Amino acid sequence: MKNNRILNTVLSILCLLGCFCIIRAALLFGFFGRGNVSYFLTWGDKQILSIYTPVFLYMEETSVAVHVEEIGKEVAAEYLPIYNYMRENPRYTVENENQEMIDKIILSEGQDENHAPIESEEASVTGEAAQIEENALSAMDAMEQENRQAVAEQLQKENARIDFVAAKEKSIIYDMEKFRDFDTLLKEFYVLDSITTIDESQLNLDALLGKDMTMKASNDVPQILIYHTHSQEGFADSIPGDESTTVVGAGDKLAELLRGYGFNVIHHKGRYDVESRDYAYSNAAPAIEQILAENPSIEVIIDLHRDGVAESTRLVTNLNGKPTAQFMFFNGLSRTKKRGDIEYLKNDNIAENLAFSFQAQLKCQEYYPGLARKIYLKGYRYNMHYRGKSLLIEVGAQTNTVEEIMNAMEPIAHVLYLTLSGEE
Repeated sequence: MKNNRILNTVLSILCLLGCFCIIRAALLFGFFGRGNVSYFLTWGDKQILSIYTPVFLYMEETSVAVHVEEIGKEVAAEYLPIYNYMRENPRYTVENENQEMIDKIILSEGQDENHAPIESEEASVTGEAAQIEENALSAMDAMEQENRQAVAEQLQKENARIDFVAAKEKSIIYDMEKFRDFDTLLKEFYVLDSITTIDESQLNLDALLGKDMTMKASNDVPQILIYHTHSQEGFADSIPGDESTTVVGAGDKLAELLRGYGFNVIHHKGRYDVESRDYAYSNAAPAIEQILAENPSIEVIIDLHRDGVAESTRLVTNLNGKPTAQFMFFNGLSRTKKRGDIEYLKNDNIAENLAFSFQAQLKCQEYYPGLARKIYLKGYRYNMHYRGKSLLIEVGAQTNTVEEIMNAMEPIAHVLYLTLSGEE
C-alpha cells in the first residue's frame, strides 16, 4: 500500500510537469496568439538555461523560435531570482584561468604591441630630403656593415642643413561636434584590435577632452620618465653594439628636447628584453616602481618603442624637408573579448590614459597632419597603470633609418609640449 502511494505521488508530479511543459510550449510556439519570435539569447540567458532548463537552450541552438521575454520573465525569473540579476548585469564570457594560463598571457604581453596592422595608405618621402635618403640608402646597400657608420654620419650632415621648424599654427581645424558620434570618433582616430572591445562609455568626446592633462614645466623636481620595455629594438642602419642608434638613442634625443621645453626628465635605460622579449613588461615593473617611489613628482611616463612591420613597409613622411618616421600612440584596455576584464592586469588609469593619447593625437593631427598613425587599442595593460599620463609610443619600425627616427623626436616633443602646456 505504501509503495502504491509513493508511485501515485511520483506519477502525479510527472503529470503536472508534463502539463506545465505543454502549456509553456504552446505559449512559445504561438498557439495562443503570441506568434513565433526569434531572438538571440544573452550570455546570462545561456548560462542559467544551460544549468536549469537545458531543453530551452537546446531549442534556441536548433533554431526553434524562442522569445527571451517568454523564458526570462515568465519562467526563469519566476523561479530563479539570480537570473534577473545576471540579465541586468551582462558580462563578457569569461574562462576560468589557472596560473599557467595567466603566466602565458603575461608572457605574451611582452611582445604583444609589436606588429600592429598598417593603415591602407602609407606615406611616402618626397623632395630634397627624399633624394638625400635615397642616395644614402643606396650607398648602404653597396657597403659592408663596418662602413655603415660613415654613411650614417654623412646622412646626418646632409640633413643638418635642413633645420626643424616647429609648426606655429594649426593646419587642420576639426569640427569636433561630429566626433560625438561613437562610430565616427572610432573610425577617424583609432584602430581597434580584434581581440578586444570598447564602447562609448569609455570612448566619448566629453571623457577624452574633459580631463585636464596639463602640467606646468619645472626644473625643480622630476616630471617625466622615459624608458624602454624593449631596449633592444633597432633600425635599418643601427650599428651593432651602439646603443645610440637604437630606440634608446631616440629616448636620449626626446629627453633632450623635452628638457629644452623646460621639463625635468629622467631617461631610464634599463634592459628588460636582452635574452627574450617574453615577460619584458613584468621584468621592467620593479625598476619603474622604484623610480616612481623615489620620485613621486613624476606625472608623465613614456615607454618608447618602435614597431615591427613587413620589410616592404615604410613608415615615413616628409616634414620640413626631412624624411621623418611616422609614429603611433598605443593603449591597452586590460580586456579581451574572450576573457572580459582581466583583473590581474587591472588599470585604474585607463580613462586618463585614453584621454592623454587622444589629446596628443589631436594636437599632432592639427599641427602635423599625417605624421601620427591612428591610435592602436589592444587587450592587455603594458604597464600603463602607474600614471594617468602614461604613453606607449611606437616610433617608426625596423625598416626606418636612424635619421628618420631622430627627426621624428622633434615634432613628438613639440606635440607633447602643446598637450602638457595646454597651448593652442
